[in-house]
Amino acid sequence: MKQEEVKLVEKTKKSYRVARPNQTGFSSPATHYTEPRIDLNDALIENPSSTFYVRVSDNSFSEFDIFENDVLIIDKSLTPKNNQLAVVVQAGCFQINRIDSDSKEEIQLWGVITYIIKSTL
Repeated sequence: MKQEEVKLVEKTKKSYRVARPNQTGFSSPATHYTEPRIDLNDALIENPSSTFYVRVSDNSFSEFDIFENDVLIIDKSLTPKNNQLAVVVQAGCFQINRIDSDSKEEIQLWGVITYIIKSTL
């Protein structure tokens, strides 16, 4: 069985803690429970200037488990590797293809899909 590397989501280094008030008296005890939020841009995006979010409008890509209203995170700066999902332009339309390094077919690559965000509702 193939062991895959597990990458932990790193918390953002930005501080969202509430600044201590300059007033006298006791500060609110709730300020100690303020946790930083996970910033999806920090957690999922490596190249912000070349990354795009695309919402899928129908179920035509169900063969890749991509369904209506899923959000694709696409990085245009990456070079696709074998078996990765990529957005390509075919006949003037955006399509999703699985990259096959043995294929001789010429494709116009638009970007590599790095994440698929799905609703569980």
